Amino acid sequence: MPTAIRGSHSATGRSITEQFRTFDAHNPHVYRALERMAARRLATGATRIILKDLFEDLRRQLPHGVTGLNNNYTALYARRMIDEHPHWAPAFELRRRRAA
Repeated sequence: MPTAIRGSHSATGRSITEQFRTFDAHNPHVYRALERMAARRLATGATRIILKDLFEDLRRQLPHGVTGLNNNYTALYARRMIDEHPHWAPAFELRRRRAA
């Protein structure tokens, strides 16, 4: 009897990280928009950034949305922002990753 795919793998067997990398490569404008939104919030005095909030704001701003903008990517975008802007690290709360 086959077992269901669980955890961070989709029905295609690709991990969330693999799916994210593909999505990000095809949609670099999404990261740039999230980065601008985070920078604006920090510039106005915000001390915490919640990527899910930025995702929802981005969805409202884009007239037809972004196909494939998956909430599972929020932590990966946050980690990328911290990698590229280490001084922003205190604004993001990250949990330890369970899978790659």
